[in-house]
Amino acid sequence: MTSGGRRNERVEMVAEDVSSSTHARASRAERIRVLLIEDDDGDALLVDELLLDAGSPFSLTRAQSLAEARAVLTDQVCVLLDLELPDSRGLQGVRALQQFRPDLAVVVLTGISDEHLGEQAVAAGAQDYLVKGQVDGLLLQRVVRYAIERRRAEETQRQLSEARLYAAENARLERGLLPSPLLSDERLSVVARYRSGGQQMLLGGDFYDVVEASDGWVHALVGDVCGRGPDEAALGVCLRVAWRTMILAGRPANETLSAVQQVLEHERHQERLFATMCMLSVAPDRATGRLYLAGHPKPLLISAEAVRELEAPISLPPGITTIAEWPSATVALGNNWSVFIYTDGLVEGKIGPGPERLGSDGLVRLIEKERVQDPVGQAPGPQASERLADAAISHAQELNGGDLADDLAVLILSCAPPAEP
Repeated sequence: MTSGGRRNERVEMVAEDVSSSTHARASRAERIRVLLIEDDDGDALLVDELLLDAGSPFSLTRAQSLAEARAVLTDQVCVLLDLELPDSRGLQGVRALQQFRPDLAVVVLTGISDEHLGEQAVAAGAQDYLVKGQVDGLLLQRVVRYAIERRRAEETQRQLSEARLYAAENARLERGLLPSPLLSDERLSVVARYRSGGQQMLLGGDFYDVVEASDGWVHALVGDVCGRGPDEAALGVCLRVAWRTMILAGRPANETLSAVQQVLEHERHQERLFATMCMLSVAPDRATGRLYLAGHPKPLLISAEAVRELEAPISLPPGITTIAEWPSATVALGNNWSVFIYTDGLVEGKIGPGPERLGSDGLVRLIEKERVQDPVGQAPGPQASERLADAAISHAQELNGGDLADDLAVLILSCAPPAEP
């Protein structure tokens, strides 16, 4: 054979060896990682031989104690556990593994005299048990596979149950944060929207309410507890319920807001937690109102002619200050109007790659643009308010380049003109 032919043959052999090595590594990577915790060398050798004889696709690692096993548990999918180890006896090993890695599938290995312990181990959380001396390779392989699938099914069911409980809890909190308005005046209509920041499941502390009192005054409230999560949402529910209770009891506005302030101070789980609030009380003539702002963005008055902010003195929010007299201002509304009340999550989104935010001025421009594009929406009313609320949120998200980071609430209270005689 020529030297060139010998070189070609060696290259082909090396290439074949590399290919075989790569295939072997890939095969090992695809194998199911099983940890055998067994201190008896003979029993450990038997398990290894049974798996080899059955041609099982398992990668077996051995530990002789729980302490030794703990160091290698991270990458394992299933554990074959002897119930008699140097550092554990009986069900102690099962409980320890549940503490170390609750997602692991566990198959218990018992002696013939301890078969009842296997049943107790399954009741304690193991997926299955095998009796030493009564196992062949195929049975061992099948039990391990079933244990892994059973553990995955249990984990899926657990996650599903948690998701259902979480959704039910969110629904209860949401009903408390976002109630149905109490209105009897047919001239008035309410449109409300709530969005969780980042499209996450977490509820924030944004809340709103609208109540028509027995004296004909209509009171609207939008509030925002700083932070987000179930604690903030629960606090928001407390504040809204306290506010509605005081309104229905016919208490004055100052007393009502002070009661909400006291509830916040007593119910908050963090000392520095605060809540901003905007309260608009509309007079029975529906042409004027009284506006209270406690650290909250100014609402927007929308009429057929213009969009503008309603002005009122701004006090520090409850939780930061304690006051008895809440500043307010009388506002003129007109005969045909909508008031757009919102939390700051709507206007804190970015409007480009820089740090600039949408802000209240940007929101006014968005609403004006929408009114130009929607001639029907130029005059306030329920259908126009529905489109306006959705468009404002959609445009703010579009400018932000995606979901807004903070939760937001929007409340649009509208009044139709009086009926002609």
